[in-house]
Amino acid sequence: MRSQRTQKEQKAQKNAMQEEVLILRNQLVRTLADYDNLRKRVGIEREGWIKFSTERFIAKIVPVLDALESAQVHLKDSGLAIVISEFRKVLDEEGIAEIKPQSGDQFSHDEHEAVESLKGGERDHIAELVLTGWRYKEGKVIRHAKVKVYLG
Repeated sequence: MRSQRTQKEQKAQKNAMQEEVLILRNQLVRTLADYDNLRKRVGIEREGWIKFSTERFIAKIVPVLDALESAQVHLKDSGLAIVISEFRKVLDEEGIAEIKPQSGDQFSHDEHEAVESLKGGERDHIAELVLTGWRYKEGKVIRHAKVKVYLG
């Protein structure tokens, strides 16, 4: 009788241990899934911060390019032309594209900022580019192109 009781106790203990192993295995699977999700989320957040800091840097450095280009209009210096070319090459490599609308293009609030409105011409069309804009190639605008727009 004692051996039957011991066998029953052993079987009950074995079942309890198997149940505990199953619980621990499920906890481990959930923990590993949570860790993988955390790793992915941290990677996405890191990319976001890199993009944000790049955007802030570009927004601060683009006026320097504007000044160099303005100086080049007056100086027509070959050395300065090379610097401007290299500057633009770096921006292109970083995925930054120029927003440079032409006179007569349709005004777009997404890419343009109207700094002056003029009479004449076709309504809501660009009369003149005042300052080039910049955006990421995938679309997010860093600086809107500043333009003069016709009122019609």
